[in-house]
Amino acid sequence: MKFTLSWLKDHLETDAGLDEIVETLTRIGLEVEDVVNPADKLKSFTIARVVEAKQHPNADRLKVLSVDAGDGGELLQIVCGAPNARTGLVGVLARPGDYVPGIDVTLSVGKIRDVESFGMMCSERELELSDEHSGIIDLGEDAPVGASFAAYAGIDDPVIEIGLTPNRPDCAGVAGIARDLAAAGLGKFKENRPQPVAGEGDCPVKVNLDFGDTPSLCPAFGLRLVRGVRNGPSPEWMQKRLIAIGLRPINALVDITNYITFDRGRPLHVFDAAKVKGDLTVRRGRAGEELLALDGKTYRFDDTMCVIADENGLESIGGIMGGEVSGCTAETTDVLIESALWDETNIARTGRALGINTDARYRFERGVDPQFCLPGLELATQMVMDLCGGTPSKTTFSGAIPDTDRVIDFPFAEVKRLSGLSLSDAEIKGVLGRLGFWVAGSGDTVKVSPPSWRPDVHGKADLVEEVVRIVGLDKVVSTPLPRQSTVSDRVLTIAQTRRSQARRTLAVRGMKEAVTWSFISRQQAEAFGGGGRDLELANPISADMSDMRPSLVPGLAAAAQRNADRGYPDVALFEVGQVFANDTPKGQSMVAAGVRRGTAAFTGSDRHWAGNAAPVGVFDAKADAEAALAAAGAPVDKLMVFAEAPDWLHPGRSGELRLGPKTVLARFGELHPRVMRDLDIDGPVAVFEVFLDAIPVPKGKGGRSKGAFNASDLMPVRRDFAFVVDEAVTADKLIKAARGADKALIVDVTLFDVYRGKGIEEGRKSLAIDVTLQPRDKTLTDEDIDAVAAKIRAAVEKATGGSLRG
Repeated sequence: MKFTLSWLKDHLETDAGLDEIVETLTRIGLEVEDVVNPADKLKSFTIARVVEAKQHPNADRLKVLSVDAGDGGELLQIVCGAPNARTGLVGVLARPGDYVPGIDVTLSVGKIRDVESFGMMCSERELELSDEHSGIIDLGEDAPVGASFAAYAGIDDPVIEIGLTPNRPDCAGVAGIARDLAAAGLGKFKENRPQPVAGEGDCPVKVNLDFGDTPSLCPAFGLRLVRGVRNGPSPEWMQKRLIAIGLRPINALVDITNYITFDRGRPLHVFDAAKVKGDLTVRRGRAGEELLALDGKTYRFDDTMCVIADENGLESIGGIMGGEVSGCTAETTDVLIESALWDETNIARTGRALGINTDARYRFERGVDPQFCLPGLELATQMVMDLCGGTPSKTTFSGAIPDTDRVIDFPFAEVKRLSGLSLSDAEIKGVLGRLGFWVAGSGDTVKVSPPSWRPDVHGKADLVEEVVRIVGLDKVVSTPLPRQSTVSDRVLTIAQTRRSQARRTLAVRGMKEAVTWSFISRQQAEAFGGGGRDLELANPISADMSDMRPSLVPGLAAAAQRNADRGYPDVALFEVGQVFANDTPKGQSMVAAGVRRGTAAFTGSDRHWAGNAAPVGVFDAKADAEAALAAAGAPVDKLMVFAEAPDWLHPGRSGELRLGPKTVLARFGELHPRVMRDLDIDGPVAVFEVFLDAIPVPKGKGGRSKGAFNASDLMPVRRDFAFVVDEAVTADKLIKAARGADKALIVDVTLFDVYRGKGIEEGRKSLAIDVTLQPRDKTLTDEDIDAVAAKIRAAVEKATGGSLRG
C-alpha cells in the first residue's frame, strides 16, 4: 500500500514529521517497507532566468545563454540547443557536478563548438518528469529565481509504502491509516464524511441480482447515472498522486475511481452509459462466455464466477475488472457509477482462476467496509460533478447491506492477563474509542462493538491486541521463560532427527544442499513415475511448474545441469524434502536424495597430474545411499541389494536397498539415457533416493547413549574363498549366504575379485570373497576355522549352486 505524505495529511491533522510518522506506523503494526522522496534526485536543481540569449558564433541551431542563477554571483554562460530558449525565459538549471537522471550524465564544464558551457537548462524528460523534450522547461516569469525547483513544482512529497497483513483491509485506504495514527496520538483524524448528493429523476438503468437457487455472490449493488459529463484529463494534483503510487492517469472518470480506491479503500467502476443496453444483471457466468477486459485480454468464464451483463452480453468481471466494450473514453458524456459488495471468497477464487490481480480484487477479497458502499457512491458522484460536471440521477439499489453488528463482553482485566500491561479503564476505553469501537457499560466488564470496517475483530483477545499495538508493544515488559531444573526430554522427533542426521552426513561427503521447487513440469513428472491428474496444479505459476513432484531427482538433476551450463560440470547436490505419490496424506513422504555429476565423487573430482578422477557411477550413488541410511538409524547390516529399480534408472547400473523382500529403503543408480535425453541433461549423472519414512522405528524407549563398545581382545582371523557360480548369480546373494553361515563368528564378508576367462567354463564366473572371523571367548584353533569354512562352503553351495574353485 503506497501513499504520499500530503495525501495522508488530507485525513490527519498533525505536526509530526516524516520520521515520526514512519516510526509510529511500524510501531502500531503497519510496517513501513520503503520511503522514497522524488525530490532527492532533483534537490540540486534550481530555478534560473535567461538574461540574454545570443546566436552561437559557430552553429546555426545553438544559442549562448547568460543565466542568472539567483545566488548573487556572476551570470553563467550556457550553450543551449532548445528551440524555445530566449531572453527572459525562467527554467530549471543544472550546474557542473549535478547528476541529470534522464540522460544518466554528471555534468562538467565543457566546450561546444569552441564556446565554454557551465551547465545546462533542462527539459522535462531530462528530469524524468515526462517524455516531453521538444524544448526546455518554461516556468513563467513569476517563478522564484534561485529557489529549489522540486519544492516549487510540488514534487517534494515523500511516498510511503507499508506492508499490509491480510487481516487489515481497513488500512487499504489512506483514511484508515490516518485513523490508526490518530488513535496512536499522532494527530487528529479528519472524518471527511461524504455528503448525500441530490439526484434528479430515477436512474434509467436498473440492476437485477439473478443467482437463482445458488448462493448470492453479490450482496448489494448501487448504481447512479450522471448525465452531461466532460471526460477530459484529471486535475494535476490527482495525477501527481496517482503517478506517485505507480498508477497511470487515464481520464478524469477512471482516475476518480482509482483515487477513491486508494483514498477510502472503496473500489468503484464506471460504465459509459451510451454503451450499456437495457438493464444490468449480476449473475453467475456461463460456460463458454468471453469478455475482452480493460487490460486488453480476453477471459473465459464458468458458473463459479460472478459477472455483470446487459442485453448485449457481458460487461464486467464482478469486483475485479471492467470490460473494454463499456469503458469510458474522452467521448463519454453519460456515465454509470457502480458501488457494490461482493463475496470475498468468490473474488479470490475467480481472480486466481483467471490470473488477474487488480487493486479492486486486492480489497474485495480481504473485505471492504459494507457500510461505506452507498457513501462511497455519493463521494464518487460529488467528485464527478466537481471535476467533470453533469447532472446526477437518484441512486438505484439492489440487495441489502449485510449486518455486521456484533457485541463482545470485554473484561478490562483481560489486557493485564494477556499482555502484562497495567492500564487504567479510561486508557483502554480511549484507545478503543479512537479506533472507532463502540464501548458501553461501566464496571470491570463492558460491551464493545467493532466498527464495520474491522471484520478481523471477533473476541476478547482481538481487543487486547488493538489496545497493545496502539499503546505500544515496546511497553510490554520482556519476561524470560523459567528454567527447568532437570534435563529436558528429547526435543526433536525421530523424523526430525533422521532429516538432520541425513543432511549432516551427506554434507560431510562433499555434497552441497539445494532447495528446489516442489512443482515440476508435466514431462518431468511423467518421466519419474508421476503425472497423475490428482497431482496437477489447478493454477500453476508457470507451465514448467504444473505438477507436484513424485521425486526429488528431476529438480536436482536440472540444478546440476544449470551448474554445468555455467562452467561447473563436477557438482554434487543433495536435498531433503517431500515427494508426492498421490493427493492423500499417505501419498506424501520425506525423502533424502542426491545427484553427483561429472567426476564429483566422494574421493575428489576434476583433473590431476597423478591421473584424472573417474566419472561418477552406480557405486558412488550406492555409497551415498548407504551412508545416509546409516546416519538415519537404518539397520544397514540387514540390508539386501536388489537389481530391480524404476525405469528412469539405467538397467544393469541401478538397484534398490531393501529390508526384507518388500520394504524399499533406498534406490540408486545412473540415470537412464532416455530420461537424460528427454530432459536435456548431459552425463554422467549418478543419483540416489533414501525413503526416510520407511526406516523402521527402533524398538524400546531408546536413549541418547549408544551403549558400551564391546571390543574383543582376541585377534581376528581372515580367510579367502573363491567360488565358481553361474553368470546369473549376483555377488550379494553369495555374500549373504557366507555371512549367514555362522553369525556368531563372521563379522564381515567382502568381495574382492570377479574372474572370467581361462579355466572357467563358458557362462560361469569366479567370485572371490574375504571373510573375517572375530572370536570372543577363545583363540580359534585350526579345527575351529575349518569347521567355519565348511559351513561357509555348504551355505554358498546351497544358496548359489556354486562350488569352491580348485
